[in-house]
Amino acid sequence: MSEPDPTRFPNAPADWTPEDALRVASKEALKLTDEHWDAVRALQEYYARHADVPMLNKRDLHDALDEKFHAKGGLRHLYEIFPGGPIAQGCRLAGLKPPEGAIDKAFGSVS
Repeated sequence: MSEPDPTRFPNAPADWTPEDALRVASKEALKLTDEHWDAVRALQEYYARHADVPMLNKRDLHDALDEKFHAKGGLRHLYEIFPGGPIAQGCRLAGLKPPEGAIDKAFGSVS
C-alpha cells in the first residue's frame, strides 16, 4: 500500500497524522493494509459523532464496529487483523483514547 492520504481522514484528531499510525504499527509489528485504514477511519468517525459523550461505552463501540464491518465478518474479522484488539489497538493507531474497560491488564485481555 502507498502512503495514506491525510485528506482521507476527515475525522482524525487534530494532532494525529497517518504517519503516527505507521509508527505505532511498526512498534507493534503490524503491517497496515487498506482494511486497517478503513477501521481507523471508522473509529475516528465514531468518536467524532460521539464527541459530546463524556465517556464512550465499549459495548456500543463494539456493536458499531460489528455492524460497520458485518459484510467482512464483523468483529471476528477485526480481531483477525488487530491481534491487539480492534478497539484497543485500533484506537492506538487512530490516535484515540480507548473507552474504559477496553484494556484489562489484570486479565491480559483487550477489546
